[in-house]
Amino acid sequence: MLRSFLLALVLAFGFGTVHANDVPPDVLARTTTQEVLAVLKQDKDIQNGNSAKILQLVEARVLPNFDFNRMTQLAVGKHWPRATARQKQALVTEFRNLLVRTYSASLTAFSNQTVEFKPLAMKPDATDVTVRSEIRQPGGQPIPIDYSMYKTAFGWKVYDVSIDSVSLVTNYRASFATTIRQQGIDGLIKTLAAQSARAAPAKPAARPDS
Repeated sequence: MLRSFLLALVLAFGFGTVHANDVPPDVLARTTTQEVLAVLKQDKDIQNGNSAKILQLVEARVLPNFDFNRMTQLAVGKHWPRATARQKQALVTEFRNLLVRTYSASLTAFSNQTVEFKPLAMKPDATDVTVRSEIRQPGGQPIPIDYSMYKTAFGWKVYDVSIDSVSLVTNYRASFATTIRQQGIDGLIKTLAAQSARAAPAKPAARPDS
């Protein structure tokens, strides 16, 4: 499930080269997806698992469009207010690192998927919307993906993603709450760091001519 979430994010939100401040969220998603799909299909280094290039693509084209502070706060839920400033910063950092590593590990799984975005009926003064799309793959059922986005001074940002009506933030909230109950907030920070280390993409195999 998490692998599907993250691959969907990579496919749908590669906005790095677009000035997003004044672009409606659905237009932003639809017009920039093809650029990312082209990179994934054409870049042989990424297809061969070049971890440095994969991380560069994720950092440049995917992450600027997510509000990791808000995502982390929502995922930690009721425990967030009792975390210290240091713990809050560490939680955001480690959660971000985990998603970066998992994005990168999932990126090479891309093959023949395509993305179709649904029409968005948005009021002119809307500041919080859901952009709906489907991941289509040969021989398989379409996977519905919904992106919760809100408007900031720097453009629209993603703060949650749902696949088949299951929220990424809600999914993490349950596991975070269990860890906090058992190990405390510092225990969650250590757990996220350990998961991030395990999710790191493997180094590419040496080429025969290297």
